[in-house]
Amino acid sequence: MSSSTPATANGNDSKKFKGDRSPCSPSRVLHLRKIPNDVTEAEVISLGLPFGKVTNLLMLKGKSQAFLEMASEEAAVTMVNYYTPVTPHLRSQPVYIQYSNHRELKTDNLPNQARAQAALQAVNAVQSGGLALAGVPTTDGGLPPGQSSVLRIIVENLFYPVTLEVLYQIFSKFGTVLKIITFTKNNQFQALLQYSDPVNAQYAKMALDGQNIYNACCTLRIDFSKLTSLNVKYNNDKSRDFTRLDLPSGDGQPSIDPTMAAAFGTPGIISSPYAGAAGFAPAIGFPQAAGLSVPAVASALGPLAITTSAMTGRMAIPGITGIPGNSVLLVSNLNPDAITPDGLFILFGVYGDVHRVKIMFNKKENALVQMADATQSQLAMNHLNGQKLYGKVLRVTLSKHQTVQLPREGQEDQGLTKDYSNSPLHRFKKPGSKNFQNIFPPSATLHLSNIPPSITVEDLKSLFGNTGCNVKNFKFFPKDRKMALIQLGSVEEAIQALIELHNHNLGENHHLRVSFSKSTI
Repeated sequence: MSSSTPATANGNDSKKFKGDRSPCSPSRVLHLRKIPNDVTEAEVISLGLPFGKVTNLLMLKGKSQAFLEMASEEAAVTMVNYYTPVTPHLRSQPVYIQYSNHRELKTDNLPNQARAQAALQAVNAVQSGGLALAGVPTTDGGLPPGQSSVLRIIVENLFYPVTLEVLYQIFSKFGTVLKIITFTKNNQFQALLQYSDPVNAQYAKMALDGQNIYNACCTLRIDFSKLTSLNVKYNNDKSRDFTRLDLPSGDGQPSIDPTMAAAFGTPGIISSPYAGAAGFAPAIGFPQAAGLSVPAVASALGPLAITTSAMTGRMAIPGITGIPGNSVLLVSNLNPDAITPDGLFILFGVYGDVHRVKIMFNKKENALVQMADATQSQLAMNHLNGQKLYGKVLRVTLSKHQTVQLPREGQEDQGLTKDYSNSPLHRFKKPGSKNFQNIFPPSATLHLSNIPPSITVEDLKSLFGNTGCNVKNFKFFPKDRKMALIQLGSVEEAIQALIELHNHNLGENHHLRVSFSKSTI
């Protein structure tokens, strides 16, 4: 590589990695180390694919390194968060991923880039549904023959029970799961699972066929089904339609209760394919890789080592000290100059009822947040870990504490510990509240409600503008002027605006309600 290359990722980066250097701030360019020499461009790209579009790639073969550029910083953050507890593997070798100092890759006039660009074009064509993966015969429609969005799944070596929830948790990593039906046929546990898009079904089949759910057992055998769509009549532990939370449970089984419905959510809730099934522990793979034959998307997953559902309180996450089924979260990397207990109460209150908050007296970057139950803490962790707040990337994990202690009488605390158990602002107090159906990941578009008639578009725009937000778009609901959508400059701005303006007094005894929206304007 000549010294005249543009300011780009070049071999000099490798000198910085003799010791573990401190992590950079997030960037959409990721630096990958310890890549096996025989790995292809497509295999490296496949590590990023489930998280979003991969826009560039630079392989430094002699140095066993590569740089991968994602379309957005959000996609890169999700990818790094996912692979931090689960080291990805290529050709059975562990690969290490961190943010690069580079903000973008400029590779136009570098040698040997033709193969990387060809691989990127092929993959992006697949992602837009225009072409099948290399080596797969295609039909005129662009997708391989016999491919539908419905997969037939057989689980072999069934030494542990595999539930509908476990399948949902694994397969949600590759796209929006609409429906699942489970049944036993020929003494084998089988399932039919429908995605919103055949491309997701194809990635899931490539990545998961032949993988073990638990260590050395429960092997997945996956084929495309001849069915093009599934008809689910009942929502229970054997079948579920995630687009219809109103279906009866049939044969006297209790219907899915509202908290469970909130945990599963509707397909729109899981906007990023890797948000993890809301309400369930993220799949944590064991470090030993399963000598994978699939050099594909999820060679990262090793034995999928799915933690049993948080609902049953039996999660066993290797290598994480927090107590499974715990309702207390440890929040770290906060901005100590900007964060308050009330701010954490409002933000975490989007995903459950916050009972207590404690910002650490000696280390104000850290806080404990106690939710009403383990399902809510899991939901908050899935949605808020990795988000940016006041310029810093939040880390949210289960705490080893089971409750947040209030300070003793006369103990110096500076108001850093607060009890909110009787707050009137809890969103989920009422059983069956429609708030359970409106839980969405942080987004740049906010849903506003409880707006009094006298308030104008300009009033609301200036209210949000005064918090430092960049208002991109605004619209009242045509049928109901009490509600509106407002689009801000970034997800981070929206999170800060929600913290500062939820419950803001608009006069006439109306307090503004602010939530994240699944819609855009």
